[in-house]
Amino acid sequence: MYTPRDYKNDNIDEIKNFIQQNSFGILVVEADGKITATHIPLELHKNEKSEDVLCGHISKANPQWKSFETANEVLAIFSGPHTYISSSWYDHENVPTWNYIAAHVYGSIHIMNDDEVLKALKRLVNKYEKASKKPVDIDKMTPGYVEKEMRGVVGFEIKITKIEAAYKLSQNRDQKNHDSIISELEKKRDSASIAIANEMKARKK
Repeated sequence: MYTPRDYKNDNIDEIKNFIQQNSFGILVVEADGKITATHIPLELHKNEKSEDVLCGHISKANPQWKSFETANEVLAIFSGPHTYISSSWYDHENVPTWNYIAAHVYGSIHIMNDDEVLKALKRLVNKYEKASKKPVDIDKMTPGYVEKEMRGVVGFEIKITKIEAAYKLSQNRDQKNHDSIISELEKKRDSASIAIANEMKARKK
């Protein structure tokens, strides 16, 4: 990931929290000279060795999984809030830009066995069912039904080798223009603009 020094984030705990909060990512795999990408939830957790890993699953009908065992490295991309920044908000001539938060996770991938897949599916469902009035619980489903559904997916684990993150939040602006950007973003009132404004305020110079 190309990341100018002003925008590079090396706070690994903050990045991990970002990935957990924005876990619908893009899995990119290259094999035999072809690049494939799939949009899926990728959950960050610690395995039995206390290593940080990403777990996910894709449909068995998706041919991407066939390249897992031969891929030397895979890339998972996570995107957070992003918004347009108008240069009309500055007190000087400049060009418009875009503020955003994103993380790239690199690693090696392997296919999980049935027991591992079931555990990963339970973690995934439990995480997103917390806010439901009637939470779905895999343990309460008919075992035969769960087994049937699992036959249609391929679960995988990514052992993380490198994490990069860019937090482009107008860090290169002076205080006056930085404050002006925050003010203008808050006027827009859409969720992405507000989220970026809040991130900028949290890192105020």
